Amino acid sequence: MLSDELPSPQFIAPVRARANEGKFQRVQVSVLGRYMLADRREFPCQVLEMSPGDAIVIAPAAGQVGERVIAYLDQIGRIEGTIINQIEGGFLMDIAASPRKRDKMAAQLTWLANKDVLNLPEDRRHERVVPDIRHSTVVLDDGRRYNCKIIDISLSGAAIELDVRPAIGTPVTLGRMRARVMRHFQDGVAVEFSSAQEMLTVVQQNLRMN
Repeated sequence: MLSDELPSPQFIAPVRARANEGKFQRVQVSVLGRYMLADRREFPCQVLEMSPGDAIVIAPAAGQVGERVIAYLDQIGRIEGTIINQIEGGFLMDIAASPRKRDKMAAQLTWLANKDVLNLPEDRRHERVVPDIRHSTVVLDDGRRYNCKIIDISLSGAAIELDVRPAIGTPVTLGRMRARVMRHFQDGVAVEFSSAQEMLTVVQQNLRMN
């Protein structure tokens, strides 16, 4: 629990700017991820400043102003929007999101911007990363098989894009790993492995399709 004794000027939150209720104030972060341009090319990226409404992205390919971008960011998840300006070494993108998703993003950004200042613990048991192997399969116990795309992985689970939504608690096989569906989100599901793995390289090897 945060204490009132913490010096308030050090605490940062991505609040709405008073001058314009439609804009958000960006906070400084250092978030790695991957992004995809409209032609479906994918590149690694780093976000240096972000709000629930836009983000400054350092990227090897800047794209064109007005071009649609989809990004998967560590500890943030999937965001999408359009490039609104090119900058040196990257671009500024707006973020298209529902009010509910913006509220969630604001909480995530507040945690990221203040975790070092406030000595906050990690909000997940294991660090999540974007894997080198992005495509895999999900097999249900009745034999139904679905192609999926991995959003991120950790030693204990994964978030995956999936066209179907098995009920929470459903046992599945992801690649060669037994898992259980833990939650749903807009584009897929999060699963927890039946047993935590020791190394992320092992997780990636086991994501390979049978």
